[in-house]
Amino acid sequence: MAPHNTTEADIPLPQEIWVFGYGSLIWKPPIHYEKKVVGFIKHYVRRFWQSSHDHRGTPEKPGRVVTLLPYDEWKTTEDVHGHDDVTWGVAFKIPSDNVEVTRAYLDHREKNGYTVHTVDIYESDGDKEPVVKDALVYIATTDNEAYVGPAPLNEIAQQIYETFGPSGWNAEYLLNLAIALREISPQAKDEHLFELEMLVQALVDKHGVPVNPISNDA
Repeated sequence: MAPHNTTEADIPLPQEIWVFGYGSLIWKPPIHYEKKVVGFIKHYVRRFWQSSHDHRGTPEKPGRVVTLLPYDEWKTTEDVHGHDDVTWGVAFKIPSDNVEVTRAYLDHREKNGYTVHTVDIYESDGDKEPVVKDALVYIATTDNEAYVGPAPLNEIAQQIYETFGPSGWNAEYLLNLAIALREISPQAKDEHLFELEMLVQALVDKHGVPVNPISNDA
């Protein structure tokens, strides 16, 4: 029998996937998606406890971005804010022919300490069954090198206000996230995020936008 030469037609395409965004993906979604669902995940807490050396800061002056902590792990931290045990965000359906390029894009975008996990997504409090099962989510766990953990909120706000990275001003990341979260889910309770928004906005109102020390070529 003549050997069978493998062609592109013989290679199965990757299956479609869902990706859950709880940070910048909410307001800056993946390039390729065919559907999105606003919803929440259970048993995780969103916090600005991850250092950013590559997008919203630099190695010399890192910014802060969000990650997710498992609820039981978060309960052991010294955190002044409460939490209602759900985290709102947006799930994006990536068609099969765009899975490979989207994963590569997200892997690069989330390379500073984030790893891929799966979560179930719900649309309303009364739902017993998720609207999306096993969505991919990028989480910077507490054992990654860029995890910095809690700090006094005024210190976090000051750091976010004055920090820039190749992707822009750290405060833009925070303020856009707060605005986007209110738009997609007015009922979302995120004291940590919204108090940081208030503190950073007060700094902007008082001092204006700081000068970006990073050139346009960065």
